Amino acid sequence: AGLRILREGGNAADAAVAAAAALAVVEPTSTGIGGDCFCLFYRTDDQSVSAMNGSGRAPAALDLDVVERCGGWDRQGPHAVTVPGSIMGWHDTVSRFGRMTLADVLQPAIEIAEEGFVMTPAIARGWAGQAELLAHTGPAGQDLLRDGAAPRAGEVWVNPLIARVMREVAEGGPDAFYRGRPAERIVEALEGHGGVMALSDLAGHCSTFDDAISTTYRCHRVWECPPNGQGITTLMALNILEGFEIDRLEARSPEALHLIIESLRLAFADARALVADPAKTDVPIDEMLSKAYAAKRRQLICEDQAIELASSGFLPGKSDTVYLSTADGEGNACSFINSNYEGFGSCIVPSQCGFSLQNRGAGFVVDDPDHPNALAGGKRPYHTIMPSMITRPDGGLFASYGVMGGWNQPQGQTQVVVNLLDRGMDAQTAIDAPRVSMYEEPPNGRIYVEDTFGVEVLARLSELGHSVVPASGAIRTGVVGKGQIIYRDPDSGVLWGGSDPRADGCAVPL
Repeated sequence: AGLRILREGGNAADAAVAAAAALAVVEPTSTGIGGDCFCLFYRTDDQSVSAMNGSGRAPAALDLDVVERCGGWDRQGPHAVTVPGSIMGWHDTVSRFGRMTLADVLQPAIEIAEEGFVMTPAIARGWAGQAELLAHTGPAGQDLLRDGAAPRAGEVWVNPLIARVMREVAEGGPDAFYRGRPAERIVEALEGHGGVMALSDLAGHCSTFDDAISTTYRCHRVWECPPNGQGITTLMALNILEGFEIDRLEARSPEALHLIIESLRLAFADARALVADPAKTDVPIDEMLSKAYAAKRRQLICEDQAIELASSGFLPGKSDTVYLSTADGEGNACSFINSNYEGFGSCIVPSQCGFSLQNRGAGFVVDDPDHPNALAGGKRPYHTIMPSMITRPDGGLFASYGVMGGWNQPQGQTQVVVNLLDRGMDAQTAIDAPRVSMYEEPPNGRIYVEDTFGVEVLARLSELGHSVVPASGAIRTGVVGKGQIIYRDPDSGVLWGGSDPRADGCAVPL
């Protein structure tokens, strides 16, 4: 879909949205128009990096008292559904950065939905894993099943219902979604499960365009979207790592991995404590990204012993996503990410719409009303999805990249940056290289380590005080994520693509 749009005269932003829309059709187990999106856009004319936040907010009528009256918190229940931001985010990305109409950009996805596509083994597995939940969320759940079951690998799947929604948007713009039939069906579906989302919540939704945040690492600049996204975690970890001569350590050595893990733990401790909706609470971004603060945090790291309990220096006294990267012949690039959060998200399906609603509200804190990220009406939650870019010292594009996988995203990104800038790896090798991840509730969860590091490395990390779990086979994709990257050669201008072998995906040239 993205290549088709490039051939038809679109640029990197147009191609990114076309690909995201197509993935909403073919991989609803991870993404969709019931989810959210973020993007970074690099404009070659002025070497600028712009950020678009396409995440939705909690219903205005929702608060912790409502949750308690309704029987408590369910991370896949109706109260975890925030306003879907994808459609508006797609529209705004194309309007601000692209040169085609949204109708043109959506056409490939509409055709795929109407004509059908072959189910891959990976998507079929994810679908089967949530088929029972889809079936039990109401009659509309059958819209995403075939005779009550998930489609099997090799079957052709068609989805005329989502094609209809996309056609409505193509003809009427985002208002057709947020003020039209889909909005009514979303509210009906959530009301049927005890939710409080109103038509006004959908009608009032908007994306935001923000100043991208960044830090320097090895003379390059790494870019992220600002909070409510967790991209700041990568930047903080890199600031800490910058003070170590990690390039002198063997890439797969336990000593190098230990420094990466500890830097990420400290960064996560601050992110989990402070990242929230900046429209609702003060997020001290400048202080969090201060090199002086990173130096203080670095002093907490002991090279021969893991920190017992990582905590924020500011405090007094599962995951399913699709990431894609596009670049065009003019030198523009778009780093784009779209997600339902956990599989089909809430598994709540608006009738006759062909998509499920995300459960991004699971990112809120619900057990501490004073936390910056505490659940509140009209508020955006802590968001795990995070596109990234790297620019060269002269401002030229170095890479557009991302790593999918919930909490793993800043961890995978950090390791890819180290592979590129400290190890000098090419794009594909940097993505292929084995990774580690605090998959469960960072900063103090267990450390999943790909078994390709070898038993000696795992044993040494254990000796250093880390709770190590070997990751092998299909489990690797879930716990260490999967990435995509486009690298630009500074001399020739040639683009090199890399796609993670841990999951479906490929790098395709025009």
